[in-house]
Amino acid sequence: MTDLSELDRGAAPGAADPVKVLLHRHRELCERAVDPLEIAAGLEAHGITDRTAARFRHRDVFSLAEELYARVPRDADTAADASAAPAREGDRRRSVAVLLLPLLPGTLCAAALIALARTHGQTRLYAAAAGVVAVALALRAALRRGPLALPDALASRSATGSWTCWLLVYAVLGDGLLRTAVAGGPDGLPDGTADGDWPVALAPLLALTLAVAPATWTAGLFLAHARRKLAASRGLEDFAASVRPVLLGAVALFLGALAALVALCAPFLDAGPVSPAVLALGVLLFVARLLTVHGFTHAPRVILMLTAVAQVLAPATVFAARLPGCAALGAPVEALTAASGPSVVPVLTCGAGALTLLVHASRTLARASAHLRPEQAR
Repeated sequence: MTDLSELDRGAAPGAADPVKVLLHRHRELCERAVDPLEIAAGLEAHGITDRTAARFRHRDVFSLAEELYARVPRDADTAADASAAPAREGDRRRSVAVLLLPLLPGTLCAAALIALARTHGQTRLYAAAAGVVAVALALRAALRRGPLALPDALASRSATGSWTCWLLVYAVLGDGLLRTAVAGGPDGLPDGTADGDWPVALAPLLALTLAVAPATWTAGLFLAHARRKLAASRGLEDFAASVRPVLLGAVALFLGALAALVALCAPFLDAGPVSPAVLALGVLLFVARLLTVHGFTHAPRVILMLTAVAQVLAPATVFAARLPGCAALGAPVEALTAASGPSVVPVLTCGAGALTLLVHASRTLARASAHLRPEQAR
């Protein structure tokens, strides 16, 4: 973090060229930047505001960034122009991959569910295991490219994969377990059907894997619109005010796409109508991923962990209530389940988590510095 008191001294009236002092301190940032916008975002990440820019005789951070960008010599421009054509061809190939690869998880999940419906006994177990592996590998491949991909600098710090898996497992098995637990069961393990002793819900899994595609495309739209807002803004507050509606619109667009997918999947799997629990979980995972890819890893990790723990505790309290003298432990969950059904647990937990992360994202993703690549923010 740049020492603002030092910047004040560098921008004092006695300084012959205060911008030169700033350029010296941030030369690496200015040399790596491909346009003034990246310099403006980097300066904001170092604590320089529009008010600070005024001390450097500029009306805002964007104007200051334009001068810094103009002052940095760029000897590699000719070489960059020579390699522009191959780079554009590579960009086109990557764009096709980003467009089609997110369709793979949902396609493989649908194929796995068809295989489950047409197999029995041990063969069905093998089909389920193969389907889980195939969908997991497809998800890994889809999330390693495009706007939802984690930069290498963040991959080791995100650590949200295990909590995401817990939430997905609960979406498939949790409601059925809670319903049978309240009724005194279960008396056996799940058999992969919706009418067994431990019912399994496969519609949420299919809808969420199919939603990887609209999530990727919606995130790409958000990033593109945020970049254009950054280019059009003439101040940090102006950018923040203009990008928040874009973020909320992206979340609403994804929510609408997910609701349509859930409605389409439910009839084929003999499931109920659109479940608020699936919508809440989808928005939670979408906003958490958006924050993570922008470098804000702590809040998504904590919220996903708390949500998963809360969901696990719900059936755990029902089972604990069977112990002598512990009947009161399960009373709250049993009352909620009796009033609104077992889906009330994921609706409340995922809904609260999604709302918390959305409020956090409306503040953090409205910063210009949030749209820097991690290596540029250093």
